[in-house]
Parts: sequence; C-alpha cells; structure tokens
Amino acid sequence: MRIMRSCKEMGISTVAVFSETDRNAPFVCYADEAVCIGPPASSQSYLNGEKIIKVSKQLKVDAIHPGYGFLSENAEFARSVDKAGIIFIGPPAEAMEMMGDKLSAKATAKKQNVPMVPGTEGAISDIIEAKKVAKEIGFPILIKASAGGGGKGMRMVENENDLEEEVKRASSEAKSAFGNGAVFIEKYVEKPRHVEIQILADTHGNVVYLFERECSVQRRHQKVVEEAPSTVLTPEIRKKMGECAVSLSKACGYVGAGTVEFLVDSKKNFYFLEVNTRLQVEHPVTEMITGIDLVKEQIKIAQGEKLAFKQEDLKINGHSIEVRVYAEDPANNFLPDIGKLVSYKIPQGVGVRVDDGFEEGMNIPIYYDPMIAKLISYGKNREEAIARMIRAIDEYKIIGVETTLPFCKFVLQHEAFTSGNFDTHFVNKYFTPEKLFSESEDEAFVASLISSGLMKTEKPNSSNNHHSVPVSRWKKNRISEE
Repeated sequence: MRIMRSCKEMGISTVAVFSETDRNAPFVCYADEAVCIGPPASSQSYLNGEKIIKVSKQLKVDAIHPGYGFLSENAEFARSVDKAGIIFIGPPAEAMEMMGDKLSAKATAKKQNVPMVPGTEGAISDIIEAKKVAKEIGFPILIKASAGGGGKGMRMVENENDLEEEVKRASSEAKSAFGNGAVFIEKYVEKPRHVEIQILADTHGNVVYLFERECSVQRRHQKVVEEAPSTVLTPEIRKKMGECAVSLSKACGYVGAGTVEFLVDSKKNFYFLEVNTRLQVEHPVTEMITGIDLVKEQIKIAQGEKLAFKQEDLKINGHSIEVRVYAEDPANNFLPDIGKLVSYKIPQGVGVRVDDGFEEGMNIPIYYDPMIAKLISYGKNREEAIARMIRAIDEYKIIGVETTLPFCKFVLQHEAFTSGNFDTHFVNKYFTPEKLFSESEDEAFVASLISSGLMKTEKPNSSNNHHSVPVSRWKKNRISEE
C-alpha cells in the first residue's frame, strides 16, 4: 500500500501480485490490476520469482518493486528480472551479492577502512582455529550466520567449553533458514546501540546519506521501536558514519535505497555491522525528518534520473518515532497471535501516520510475518514525538488479537528510553509481562471508579489490593467543583 500510494502520486499504474490467502487484502483492491500467483505458502507464491516474472511479461509491466521482504534481497531474482527486460527497482545483482553476504560485506568494508568489530575474516572451517581467534579477541563472542538476518544462526558464547557445540547449532540453524551454513565469529560488543545510516545512490555516481535511525529496542534481534535521529550521535560522529556508508556503497557499485548498519558502543565508537540491500521497514522515520519520499526516489533512480539534491541540501527537521504493530503477545514471549480483527480503528491527528495492510474484519494469516501496521509519530523535538506516539497508541483500537502496542507504550514511558540511556538489551533489562499486567489493572481500576461515580483524589484502602492511580489536575478540579 505504501509503495503503491507513491506510484499513484507519480501517475504510475500498479499491478499487485497476491497469494490466495491475501485475495481480499487492501493492497489487492488498491492496485489498478491484481493477479493471484499461487497458494498461501510463500514458497509457492511470493517467493516464486519465475511466476512473478511470467505475470509481469504477460502484462507488459515496466518495473518490479520488491518491497521489504521475500525476494527483495535475492540477487538471483534481481538478475532474472533484468534478463527478462524488466527494471528491478533496487541495486544490481552484483552489489546485492557483495553486500548481502555478511562476510563479503565485511571484506569490502575493511578495504574502505570502515571500523570493524574484531573477529574472523572468513567463515569458520576449523574449530581449533576458531578457538584461537576467540581467545585472542576475548569472550564473550558472537557466532553469526553469513547469510540472512533476524537473529537466526546467531549465538552468544561466554566460554571456550561451549564454543564447538554452539558453532554446530548456529551453522545448522543458518543452513535450515538460508540454505547456507557458513558462520563466523565476532567480538561481543557490550551495551551496544543499533544505529543505521540510510543511503540513496543514483546511476550517475552520486551518493548521499539521509542521516541515521536508532533501532536499539528489539526482541529476538528484531526491531520493535525505531527513531530518527539517534539520541547518542554527535554531529561529528554522524558525519563520519555517513561518509563510511557512502564510501562503502560506492565501492560495491550500489544503486537505489539501502541501509548500512552499525553498532555503537558505550564510548561512542562505531563498528560496521551489515548492509540491507533494500528499503527498510523503518524508512518512514527518515522520510519524516527529511521530507523526502524514499519510494519516489527509488523509482526515479530506476528510471535513470540523477538525484535532485546534494548532501549539503539535506537537513534534519524535528524528530520521528516508529513502533511496529505486530500481532504478537508480549506477555507470552512475543509469540505470534492469529485471529480476526473484530475491531480495528487507527489513530489520527497532527503528527501521526499509519502504514498498515489490514482492515476491520480481516483475519491475521499464519503464513507470513505478523506485522499489522507501522505507527509513526512526528514532532518538533523528541519529547513531542514521544507524547504524540503515546496518544496515538491510546487511540489505536485493535480487538481480536494480542498486539505489541502495550509493550511499545511501556517502552516510550520508561525512564531509560525517555532519557536516551538504553541499548539493545532494553527488553531483557527492563521488561517483564507483569509490567503490562500492572498497567492494565490500573487502567481497569480507573475505568471502574469513573463508571460507578466513585472517583476520589485519595487512593482507596490498600486492602483493596489495587495499584496507586495518579489523578490528573483536570480530574482534581472537576472533583472539587462537584
């Protein structure tokens, strides 16, 4: 939906390809044309590149936008699209291969003098050599899959005795998830921040960076809350990271929108992590602070146009936050939840944006990522962006499935987040399901008092086993008047 809206504004007709389970999805109805390409299983539909290209040729489409998942980082698909005489709205297959594989990306980054986390230069082939490297860089270490992401094939090892077994497990998981069992070792960075740089590169050699996104609030190594700009970067560090991202993209002949990810330690040293060779899910926060439509820029670049702006033209304006609204139960280890959206009402108002793909009455399918929507807020500063996001979360009404909205509100109200003093361990450090239960009990208690007309400025006797409930000045004034 988000991509097609930009296309419509540019006067470009769209074709949606969909699986049988998505037949009634909003994006199917929104497109100018829509074609079913297979059964619900992604392997028989959204990952069927041959079928997608066949449909594209039949309908004489000019270009394919791969979105954020499925085939979006598949170099072979990009190559096949190009061979079919269709424009692939993304980087060349060669750049995708170079940056999509973490080991290849690390080698390229090293040549460009981009700061690197200490570790092995290639895949682990000898456990004795692996133990030697681990001892040299010091425990704890991380074992990481060369291909893919999302935390799959990743293990933290705290001592030498566990190394061999964890290497085997990580390799097996990587093989199962990505068809590639290659793993490597990196030094485990203590208290890391996850900060990424957005880049745009045209076919004429022009590359710019559109500043950074902070993505440190994660569960299972996957992002849940993102913001731009980061609270931790100084202008000097931002510039250095941006220039590293630009030099890396030039080195691999990158074209289009991409993201160079870094880890930032407690001393504000930054280290290259990986490159995402596609548009990121969290791209709206960058759009909000720069005023640039990244999808339109992708399309213009694919059409052979030069970037219409230079680095010095870009400025950070205000602050933006995005929370991912997943059909997951944060009280049950963030396990996916399925069911019908019995009630679905999105928030509105100044500084609030919703990029969603569902409507009231639809079912959340079991076949794909359980993301329902992305909720984005914008403010003149971080405090206003946070306040608007909390207001928007309160207005977002979803009944029928559990969602991550209560967790996101917990994050935004936590002192560690509001102070900017947090890292990728936020969930493990501060969150337990009981925190959500206590908040919901407070809200239910307030609601019951209001409905029964018993609201008082004083908390009832503690024997009632209720939590303390703050009363607003507005409510106090109303009570005193009555």
